[in-house]
Amino acid sequence: MVMGSRRRWGCSIWVMFCLSALSFVEGLNGYDPESLDAFVHHQAWKALARPYTGRMYRVHLPANFSTMEVSVVRLRSGSLWQRGVNFSSFRIPPRTLPMPYVKRLAIVYENLGNWSSDYYKVPGFSLVSPVVGFMAYDATNLSTLGNLKINFSISGGPISVHFPRILVPKDENVTKCVTFGDDGSVQFSNMTTPNVCFTQGQGHFSVVVPASPVKKQRWWKWWAVGFGGGFAGLFIVAVAVLAVVKVVKKKKLEEMERKSENSEALNSIWIGRSKVPSATMIRTQPVLENAYVP
Repeated sequence: MVMGSRRRWGCSIWVMFCLSALSFVEGLNGYDPESLDAFVHHQAWKALARPYTGRMYRVHLPANFSTMEVSVVRLRSGSLWQRGVNFSSFRIPPRTLPMPYVKRLAIVYENLGNWSSDYYKVPGFSLVSPVVGFMAYDATNLSTLGNLKINFSISGGPISVHFPRILVPKDENVTKCVTFGDDGSVQFSNMTTPNVCFTQGQGHFSVVVPASPVKKQRWWKWWAVGFGGGFAGLFIVAVAVLAVVKVVKKKKLEEMERKSENSEALNSIWIGRSKVPSATMIRTQPVLENAYVP
């Protein structure tokens, strides 16, 4: 009886796990940023199985996320306050504390690479840099990574986000820094320093420029071009047909002249006031029907 209960419980847990995994995969296929963050959080937790504080670890992702980069680092709050931290594209200044306060925190860094435009879109704007982001979690328990997201209380300068490999248009006024919030909000700010954006907390960030306006298609121009092309085609065909007809007529006349030159010439005689052709001799002699032959 006990073995049967354990088997039923095991089957139920397995079914629940499969259903949750299926819904998670469906969320990823729909390019849902929240599902992606949950997936990255899980992978980062596995990377911190036996961590050293202050060392950055690369998070391994499935092959279909090969262009995406994820790293995680565990820090003490006291070290963050004294020295700040520089990692990847982010510079967190000293005199920064986690809010709510925790003894240790883990910072997960993301670079979405070629997946940026799939997960994050800004209507009317185009991304000119990959989307990068960082999230901070409670890491007081060394054996696990907490689910609680924490923010920062910054007493010094703001957090800087660096984008070293972007081509910024000559008109700097059109280049904007954009921040994607967890609630789906989008905030714009001016880029006051080339290739650098600033923020007061965690999130996802990118650089955008206004999208090129799509030129309206003028269908009447296409109709005019098509009509003119069709008329020109008909004219060319008509000229070609006339040329062929003339060539055929000319060949027929030449053939008739050649035959007339090779045929026997006829004499002409006058009958009354009319001139008609006349043969020089009669090839067949007439025979009388009542002629008597002795």
